[in-house]
Amino acid sequence: MITSAFGRIPELIAAFPEHQVPLEGGGRNSQSDLFALLGIGAETAAMTVEAKVSEPFGPTLAEWTSPLTDGRRVRLAQINGLLGLPSELPGCLRYQLLHRTAAAVLEASRFRASRAIMIVQSYSPQRLWFDDFAAFAQLFGILARHDHLFETRLPSGLPLHLGWITGNPQMLTKPARQERVKPAGEA
Repeated sequence: MITSAFGRIPELIAAFPEHQVPLEGGGRNSQSDLFALLGIGAETAAMTVEAKVSEPFGPTLAEWTSPLTDGRRVRLAQINGLLGLPSELPGCLRYQLLHRTAAAVLEASRFRASRAIMIVQSYSPQRLWFDDFAAFAQLFGILARHDHLFETRLPSGLPLHLGWITGNPQMLTKPARQERVKPAGEA
C-alpha cells in the first residue's frame, strides 16, 4: 500500500514498538503500537501504526470529554490545532484516532520528516471498526477504502496520509518468520 502510494519501496530507517508521544494537558501519552521512520526517496516520513484485531478504538470523543477537564480541553485544542480541525467535532469520533494521528504529526516535526502517516492495521476478518476509521477520515474530506493510503495537506503544509491495511489473520495463529532487516548500505 505504501509502495503504491509513493511509487517506490520505502526504506525502514528505524522502528519503535509501543512508542509514546507526550501531548499537552497532562494525562497519559499517546502510545502507538509501532512508530517508524521511513525513507521514501529523498523524503522522510514519520508513521504511527495502530494494530487491531477485535478491540474497539476506545472511547468516543463524547465519552472522553465527559467530564471535560481543563487538561482535556488543552489536549483537544492541541490536537485540533495540529490537524487543522474545528474546535467542535462530532461526539461519535473515536478519540484514539485523533491522538494517534496527532502523534504522527508531532513526531514528523520532531524528526524533521516531510510527511506524516497514520495507519490502522486490522487483523479482523470482519473489518471491525472500519466505520469509525471512515468517519475520522471524512474529517479530512477523505472517502476511506480498505487497503488504500490517502493524502491530505494540513494547514501547516505537512502532507498527512491516512490508511487502513487489512493484515493477514494467519499472522495471529502462526509464529511469524523472523528475518533480519539489513541496515542501509549493508550488502
